[in-house]
Amino acid sequence: MPTPIHITPAESEVIAALWRCGPLTPPRLIETLRARRGWSESTIKTLLARLMRKKAVRSERDDGRLVYRPLLDRETYVAAEVAALVDHLFDGDSTKLADYLKPR
Repeated sequence: MPTPIHITPAESEVIAALWRCGPLTPPRLIETLRARRGWSESTIKTLLARLMRKKAVRSERDDGRLVYRPLLDRETYVAAEVAALVDHLFDGDSTKLADYLKPR
């Protein structure tokens, strides 16, 4: 299994917008995140640059327009986050997590 990409909570907001909306142009991505989080353009660009360095997002030309597209799929991200949670809180034992989630 490849090494999971560490995505911060703020970075996860950016990639989640791409998962929800599909490939987005820079203005559309900025508009989407401003509406949802109220972040400045520079904050969004910084988070996007980090995701691109981590190879979680890429930019490409689509019909002459620049768009951002996620390289990391949501299922892989969620699986890695759950595995990290199990490792951190349940000593790597997923049955302990399942037991914890059972109704009391």
